[in-house]
Amino acid sequence: MKTSPFAGLNGLRVSRETKERLEHFAALFQKWAKFINLIAPSTLDDLWRRHIVDSLQLAQLAPGPKTWVDLGSGGGFPGVITAIYLQEFSDGWVHLIESNNKKAAFLRVALTETGARGSVHPIRIEDASSVAPKCDAISARALADLSLLLDYSSPWLTAEGGKTVAYFHKGRDYQREIDKAVGRYAFDLVKHPSIVEPDSVVLEIANLSRRTQ
Repeated sequence: MKTSPFAGLNGLRVSRETKERLEHFAALFQKWAKFINLIAPSTLDDLWRRHIVDSLQLAQLAPGPKTWVDLGSGGGFPGVITAIYLQEFSDGWVHLIESNNKKAAFLRVALTETGARGSVHPIRIEDASSVAPKCDAISARALADLSLLLDYSSPWLTAEGGKTVAYFHKGRDYQREIDKAVGRYAFDLVKHPSIVEPDSVVLEIANLSRRTQ
């Protein structure tokens, strides 16, 4: 891991090189966002806190080099941010799953220009396990209801002998989604308060199994 850490990013610590890569990504994102709808336009002015730092907190919750599958990567949150962080270790990898070809093109450029550790797969989420059959962690942000996320993630989270853990960013209505999901699935759950939004969380989910009717 590179030295020269700095304090910042809402208390998160990364190397100076990582900060420079994040700044390069932010500039690139602003450029592409003029032509492609990567995020809600109303949040573009708060790109750093609302999206980059929010994504980077996964580096604190699941530190170290891991193989990730990022579902519905969109504008790169959290997938590209995780891939940039992994460059600190020169190890680990992020499989970014994004079926929209324009967004996939942006993701490829972002990975190339920042030297991030990841690859883009322009396929449907339902087909993702064919290109990344094993992973240590799954991420998804602003993608779908928790029940659907568990459907998408079940190939990895229910694998026999597997130790895959999922990390899902969720907003203030997260408890309703949990209550709905437990009717169909059993799982271990840890709620991590967001360092960015006081009413939001990152749900850490493991040991998934489908309930029998």
